[in-house]
Amino acid sequence: MIDWAKGRVVQCKQLENRPVQELRVALEGAAAEMSLAYHYTDVLPPVKVGDRVMLNRTAVKLKLGTGGIDFVCALLNDGDSRDDGMIGLNDNDGDGSQAGRSAGKMMKLRYTPVQRAVHAVEEDGGGHHAKFRGKLSLEGMPVLIGGLHSMLPVALCWLRFRIGQSDGGKGTSVAYVMTDGGALPLAVSQHAAALRGLGWLCGTVTAGHAYGGDLEAMNKYSALLAARHSLHAGIAIACMGPGSAGTGTRLGHTAIEVAELVHAVSALGGIPIVMPRLSFADPRERHYGLSHHIVSALSDIALTPAIVPLPASLEQARRLFVERQLERSGCGAKHQCIWVDGVSVAETVRAMKPYPHSITTMGRGLRDDPSYFLGVCAAAEHAFRLLPSQADGVPAAPSAEHGDPLPG
Repeated sequence: MIDWAKGRVVQCKQLENRPVQELRVALEGAAAEMSLAYHYTDVLPPVKVGDRVMLNRTAVKLKLGTGGIDFVCALLNDGDSRDDGMIGLNDNDGDGSQAGRSAGKMMKLRYTPVQRAVHAVEEDGGGHHAKFRGKLSLEGMPVLIGGLHSMLPVALCWLRFRIGQSDGGKGTSVAYVMTDGGALPLAVSQHAAALRGLGWLCGTVTAGHAYGGDLEAMNKYSALLAARHSLHAGIAIACMGPGSAGTGTRLGHTAIEVAELVHAVSALGGIPIVMPRLSFADPRERHYGLSHHIVSALSDIALTPAIVPLPASLEQARRLFVERQLERSGCGAKHQCIWVDGVSVAETVRAMKPYPHSITTMGRGLRDDPSYFLGVCAAAEHAFRLLPSQADGVPAAPSAEHGDPLPG
């Protein structure tokens, strides 16, 4: 089911560093509603106030959070009331921001009306093909794996904070691998654009049907390898774009891909470090303490062990609650769960201060839900300690003597 509507643009704003316009659209018809819509200028020309547009309103009609905004799917020529007066998705005479990058033969969003050709990093003709013909590995690179997009800026803030404190870590670069578990266009992410603009990311790779990264990749495996061998990252952060979705069931949620990423990193010779989704502010029982999203991915699906760092600064009662969760679920026995010291609320505030945008999870910021931020920073801290440049100065190996291991 798709809900369509026509309307006229009454406000228009170009989003910074992104091929996206944010529009206010007055809808046609008796309801006279006002719509907030996104318009991608990499597939259609930019619009201006007064233009008529066709919108996909499906998620808004369903009152969804994930994808819960209207999207422009066509521009309508004034003076032609027929639908064949539409400017189609391939008629972009606008900024052409993707035009120079569409020489490849890999189709993303395949067999849909908006399928697009991109140049995959693995393809011939782009400068990386030869290396991908051989057998590559991640060469022991730490990979931070997350189940929510908001983990990306939190982890980057902590890594930049710690790298800035360490003479040995200043040459370390961080890449973002965006999977197709959430939003598919990288352009949706304000955080990815901001982090790239700040120079905190050495590049982005969009995997599977996600698109718009500095590099495009066929799948999670080649995306991770591209982060290491094409972007020369010392650490990678792998998680979906904005828009985690779930059904309230054990396995019916997009964060289940955390297990797939653990498998990919392990198979390729990297170090899988799972950023825990912790909360003691979420009113939903299934997301209290360790979210059931992360627990089900690690206990039911993951076939290889991962490192799961947790913040030692959690107050004792909450720490015991998490320990019980890990013991009951079997995660404590199946994975290397460790308590990481040195991550406090005060230090997290310092780490996030240089970042110019607010970071929230389910609408809650650091003050509202500190445990979430501490969990992500604990994982980032552990990844930092694994860097070769830190081996002599900071505990690095993921073994019991380098953290406070959980029972079981």
